[in-house]
Amino acid sequence: MVRKLNPALAKPLNLSPELEAVIGPGPTPRTQVVKLMWEYIKKHDLQNPENRRNIFADDLLRPIFGKEEVTMFEMTKLVSGHLTDPDKK
Repeated sequence: MVRKLNPALAKPLNLSPELEAVIGPGPTPRTQVVKLMWEYIKKHDLQNPENRRNIFADDLLRPIFGKEEVTMFEMTKLVSGHLTDPDKK
């Protein structure tokens, strides 16, 4: 059985200025946002070496996370607050 991508995940969303500072200008689909966030985290070596599921915030991530360290699950939730649907007013 082949899984289809949920169309809601593929829809380009507007990014907050804070998120654009990390991953570049939008609109960008949610799936791509998460991928680009991980690229940034790995490029800047921001994973906690003792617990790789945790991510340290640098100066650009701190406004998105609101604290110094988050889990990868928290990251996804916090990033969602920086995405808006261009079709909704």
